[in-house]
Amino acid sequence: MAWICASVIVSAIGFVLLHYGRKLGRPPQAVVGLLMLVYPYFVPAVVPMAIVAAALLLLLWLAVRLGW
Repeated sequence: MAWICASVIVSAIGFVLLHYGRKLGRPPQAVVGLLMLVYPYFVPAVVPMAIVAAALLLLLWLAVRLGW
């Protein structure tokens, strides 16, 4: 049950990022959003899913901070 909840939360964040990135023409947000929509289906546990989500969001933050 925890895996399903975590997957829905991560995918929802990915959907919002993808929509935002496509609407405003922001490739970093669109790419990270697409990755966050897809990868939860391939991760079998909650903790690795959370670690990957945090890493993707950190990379997005760094990309935006550096001017992408």
